Amino acid sequence: MKVSIITATYNSANTIIDTLKSLEQQTYSNIEYIIIDGASKDNTLDIIKAHSSKVSTIISEPDKGIYDALNKGINAATGDIIGFLHSDDLFAYPDAVTDIVNTFSANNSDAIYADLQYVNKDNIDSVVRYWKSGYYHISKMKKGWMPPHPTFYMKRSCYEKFGLFDLSFKIAADYDSLLRYLYLNKISMSYLPEVTIKMRVGGASNRDLNNIILKTKEDIRALKNSKVPWVSALAIKNVSKIPQFLKR
Repeated sequence: MKVSIITATYNSANTIIDTLKSLEQQTYSNIEYIIIDGASKDNTLDIIKAHSSKVSTIISEPDKGIYDALNKGINAATGDIIGFLHSDDLFAYPDAVTDIVNTFSANNSDAIYADLQYVNKDNIDSVVRYWKSGYYHISKMKKGWMPPHPTFYMKRSCYEKFGLFDLSFKIAADYDSLLRYLYLNKISMSYLPEVTIKMRVGGASNRDLNNIILKTKEDIRALKNSKVPWVSALAIKNVSKIPQFLKR
């Protein structure tokens, strides 16, 4: 199976080299690596060209934000499976993509997901938060459960059938899309119980109070869109994050 991996960049010079190195180290050979750059003004593109031998496609042009960039990547992808490797994230180990493909093959699922570690932005070996996903059941969605989106890989045919990211969401389009795929359209999922991705802390949704308020409003809208009882789901979703800070 061909795996299309999409990285969206914009002025990502400070972190992109770790992302590229982790991709270069992957043992799985049939990877289509797509870079969607939002017309960076720093030397992001120079770093990509100097440090990545596996880039298949680079598109550099202004966009409407990260979800617009990811949609461009999905539209450009030709792989059987599509996943995202954000410009401040990295694969946790060299066999990560191999294990992802093997999980698809073993279970014939529409999508797979795994565990994720949040790491210190200045020290990727320092774990701040451990997101152990656990096994999926659709009933968990009513309790605010979701898989870590950076670990989520889905068949391209499902994107074609169920749609891409909704650009009316500024922060929570990933949550909205997962609810649409999992709860509304009931795609089949398998769990890979390994940390496949390390993610630097400091994401957009938690950057300041205004973003936290916006994220909450968008989470509510996403839950309503997918007809999930939103009051209990949102409350349990936020409380369920607490244990992630206790396990390192």
